[in-house]
Amino acid sequence: MKKNYYLKSKVVLSENKYERWRKIANVLNLSKKAKQRLSWIIFYYTKANKNVKLTCRHFGIARSQWYYWFNRFDETNLRTLEDKSKAPKNTRQKEYTPLQFERVVKLRKERIRYGKAKILRLYQEKYPEDKNITNWKVQCIIERAGVYYNAQKQSKINQKRKNSQKKKRISELKKKPKLGHLVCLDTIVRYWNGGKRYIVTAIDVHSKIAYARMYSTHSSLATQDFLLRLFYLFNGKIENIQTDNGSEFLKHFDDACKKLNLKRYFSRVRTPKDNPEIERFNRTVKEEFLMMGNMTKDVNVFNLRLTNWLVEYNFHRPHQTLDYYSPIQFTQKYDKVSEMYSSHTYY
Repeated sequence: MKKNYYLKSKVVLSENKYERWRKIANVLNLSKKAKQRLSWIIFYYTKANKNVKLTCRHFGIARSQWYYWFNRFDETNLRTLEDKSKAPKNTRQKEYTPLQFERVVKLRKERIRYGKAKILRLYQEKYPEDKNITNWKVQCIIERAGVYYNAQKQSKINQKRKNSQKKKRISELKKKPKLGHLVCLDTIVRYWNGGKRYIVTAIDVHSKIAYARMYSTHSSLATQDFLLRLFYLFNGKIENIQTDNGSEFLKHFDDACKKLNLKRYFSRVRTPKDNPEIERFNRTVKEEFLMMGNMTKDVNVFNLRLTNWLVEYNFHRPHQTLDYYSPIQFTQKYDKVSEMYSSHTYY
């Protein structure tokens, strides 16, 4: 009896120990990856009975990966399960001298509207003995000193440029003649009888299969709903999505893209040539549907009319770019399309 009681007590203490690790991990706000590695080690001690092979097989990891993190693990410091910084130890340092800095700043202040190329030319004329000054050094000095005509405005511009670098631009995508490879989205804003309505549009770049739907709000929830319907319409055969930089294509819309495993690309600012297909479709919607007396503030009535028009557009309307086939005829001729497409159109 005493032996069984001792064993049970030991098991309880061990469980409390591992539960304490999890609580400490939450308090330390460890990353998702670190918590995952902690679960490996807890599983190894509790369920795998210290069997490395079973643990690796359960989590689908290599033994080398397991041993690397197991050897690094220190139960008194759970942060040992975090990734180490991948920043380079030796970073590039400034290559301009204090004298060059002083001279460039002086020239820039005297001619605050001059760009780096003009400042460089003046510098070379005034100090011909300095052969080591370059365009890049002048730019670094200007940024370091913050010598701008309107420093506050320039700071906002620099921040916008920094944020824009995180977005994948459509110019980076190599387009393929394939159904669903790239679907472009946009929004048409209409003012009608004192109200405001938003028509979200989409078109497949290759087949010209199109879809549109009206919403009463211009939110990312609305575009999220549109994307889910669009994904169903294409029977899940969408690889890449292109949008402009509008706020309606952020937050919930972006979450839906991630959930559906869709790659996102953004149009460049003030570059209409990045999305000519959706711009042309928007014009067609305006000329062949809205201007033909179909506009109404009632969202349900409008969407019913729009759906009937989309059936005509996709199944019967000849397209010059498709050698006068309709999008569905073109797709059936050159691509494989789901037989359920016609029923999906009414979704």
